[in-house]
Amino acid sequence: MAETVITQGCSAVVIGGSAGSLDVLLEIFPKLDKNLPFPIIIVIHRKPGGESLLTDLLQNRTQLNVMEAEEKQPIKAGYVYIAPADYHLLIEENQSFSLDYSEKINYSRPSIDVTFQSAADVYKDSLYCILLSGSNADGLDGMRTVKRFKGKLVIQNPDTAIMPFMPQQVKSNLKADYILNAWEMASFINNLCKV
Repeated sequence: MAETVITQGCSAVVIGGSAGSLDVLLEIFPKLDKNLPFPIIIVIHRKPGGESLLTDLLQNRTQLNVMEAEEKQPIKAGYVYIAPADYHLLIEENQSFSLDYSEKINYSRPSIDVTFQSAADVYKDSLYCILLSGSNADGLDGMRTVKRFKGKLVIQNPDTAIMPFMPQQVKSNLKADYILNAWEMASFINNLCKV
């Protein structure tokens, strides 16, 4: 990959994905710096039940603190928050979480769109949203909102995704700021703290 030039600071990274995205997360997390000066928020489509499995899986692969997001929980730099199964995860103006049990969006709850949109409203141009492998269009509308607020759009290279449909929707309908292979993402995230 060519040297990536990051031109502005990062207040938060939100990662969304569905089928095939867990493999990417398992590749990214062991390589992340332990002192990242921003939070990472993860929205993955998953079935209800066994809520702590994903949290435990990621915590065992990183020195960052990984936890499931809770209602009214303040969002802190250096932490990884995972959207609970079967709840939409919203970011409030005071940089805390809100959980919502309204109808599914793109057949999904949590919806990546919902989290991307609420994060864009709060973090504006210092937000980086990463969309990974998946088999539906969740994330596309959210990335439209992120772009409107001048946040950065990052997608997994559809050619290397297990399920390319989700990142391909963004590539086909919007101009992504960065198209990365899975093995490039940890370095990209780590470099966001060097601006």
